Amino acid sequence: MYKFNHKISLVILNWNGIDYLKTFLPFIIQYSNIPGVTIVVADNGSTDDSVNYIESHFPSIQLICLDKNYGFTGGYNRALQQLNSEYYILLNSDVEVSENWIEPVIKIMDEDTTIAAAMPKILSYSDRHKFEYAGASGGFIDKLGYPFCRGRIIGDIEEDKGQYNDVRDIFWASGTAMFIRSELFIGYGGLDEDFFAHMEELDLCWRLKNGGYRIVVVPDSVVYHVGGGTLPNNTPRKIYLNYRNNIMLLLKNLESIQLIPIILTRMILDGFSACVYLLKMNFSFFWSVIKAHMSFYL
Repeated sequence: MYKFNHKISLVILNWNGIDYLKTFLPFIIQYSNIPGVTIVVADNGSTDDSVNYIESHFPSIQLICLDKNYGFTGGYNRALQQLNSEYYILLNSDVEVSENWIEPVIKIMDEDTTIAAAMPKILSYSDRHKFEYAGASGGFIDKLGYPFCRGRIIGDIEEDKGQYNDVRDIFWASGTAMFIRSELFIGYGGLDEDFFAHMEELDLCWRLKNGGYRIVVVPDSVVYHVGGGTLPNNTPRKIYLNYRNNIMLLLKNLESIQLIPIILTRMILDGFSACVYLLKMNFSFFWSVIKAHMSFYL
């Protein structure tokens, strides 16, 4: 049996996020200081004072310094290659964790080796009675490839009243706080760096599901997410990645018989979206959709 140096590597990917580190690292240390957990900050070529801050204030944290910003995908791929543990936890820098957030997830994964990845319930940092956009209580995908969550459909975000507190299979676990078996992360090629950021976790989970593995949500574990920390919502860059990566996701993972009709339908619907942006005179968003399709064709 393969020998790991650690049970769990908890890895926070940081890029110019010193303010988030100051705010959230104390909670991470307080509530993640359990046997077998190694806390790691992977710095993605920050130009602020993040590295010096960690070295001077949190010397017990393992620090991995990358030479430039490789995005969410490339940053994590390069950092996780340097760690030898049974489980990885990918945690955004703008997340406040809570007491007992690791144990229930690892317990379920230890008991069932068919579970490749899992996630906690994700609530809003600014409104703690509501779910947070990036994951809520488990991710799904509809027949046309549009992602949604238990607790969030498009922009409609529900209040958390305990309605999604059951452990259940989901389609994708949010990269905001993803627990994953290291052997499967590596064995399935990690995160696709063509995505750079956005929907890369959907792609990885889809590949794992195609391999016969399960993805689950464990709502006994709760974290609070700020959201839009390093790539704000509703910017031309985010719109571009949203449209481009969603079509790439379908191209990579759909069965061949579904590929042409679904992607053709999506292209038409994307065209309608671009026209709406144009009618609203939001030229940067319109151009982002056009660029996304051009990139996809290339």
